[in-house]
This record gives sequence, C-alpha cells and structure tokens, in this order.
Amino acid sequence: MTSTVEHGLIFLRRTPARTFVLYPLITLAWELFLHGAGLGLQPLFLLLMVWGYLQYRWCGVYRTKRGGGGPGLEAPPERVVTTGLYAYTRNPMYLGHILYLIGLTLTFNSLLAALITVGNMIWFHSRVLGDEKKLAQLLGEPYIEYTGRVKRWIPGLF
Repeated sequence: MTSTVEHGLIFLRRTPARTFVLYPLITLAWELFLHGAGLGLQPLFLLLMVWGYLQYRWCGVYRTKRGGGGPGLEAPPERVVTTGLYAYTRNPMYLGHILYLIGLTLTFNSLLAALITVGNMIWFHSRVLGDEKKLAQLLGEPYIEYTGRVKRWIPGLF
C-alpha cells in the first residue's frame, strides 16, 4: 500500500502537475515571502495563464481523438495529427505549458517564475528532441514529412 507522500510524489512527477499546480504555488509562496501584503499582481496576464492551460487541455483531447494513444508519449499516438493547432506547431501542448509559465512570470512579475520558465523551456526543448526521434521511428514517413512542413515551436519561425 502506498502512502500519501508517495502518491504526492507520483503526482508531482507528471509535467502538468508541476506546471499548473506546483510552480504557481511555489511562486505565490515566494512572492508573498518577499512582498507580503505589497504583492503587486498584474491581473491582465492571468489571461495568458488561462490561454496556456486551455491550449494544453484542448490539444491533448484533440490529439487523442484524432491520433489515438494518450496525452503523453507513455501512450504514443497511432497516427500523425496535422489539423487544428497541430497544422501550425508540432508541440502545441508543450507550448501551452510555456505560455502558462510566461503568464505566471508576468502576473507576479517574478524573477523566480522567470527562472522556472526558462528552465522549463530548455527542458521542453530537449524533451521534444527525444520525442521526435521516437515518433519518427513509430510513425515513419508521414511524421518525417510533417516535421519538414510544420515548425517545432513557433509557426513560420522555429
């Protein structure tokens, strides 16, 4: 039987749990520690957080319905998805995480959140490089053709 602590650690191993639960809590605690009641929020940037989260969720459901598998590579897709946001960027779910974290940084005007965001951007990029190798082996020529046509991160740029 697993303990509550073990369940918590298993939960935090999941990328969405870290992005959408742990990092905001750490940032909030840190900023309250630094600024107390003088915490200066920029509420307009909460919209970027909402956008990032909804993009992550919507793209996960969309990819699962059209490509099979699950939302992560633990249950990889059975088909290449080239429609919806996947027609513009190969990694809209990861991009949703990044948008959320940028929103977190700007909402709290937080150096700690900025460091978390940059660290996660580097980590996501390295993860994508590995994911792409696995997907090319799994899905073959349709995926390789897709990578030649659709940018990894930002439509038309990178």
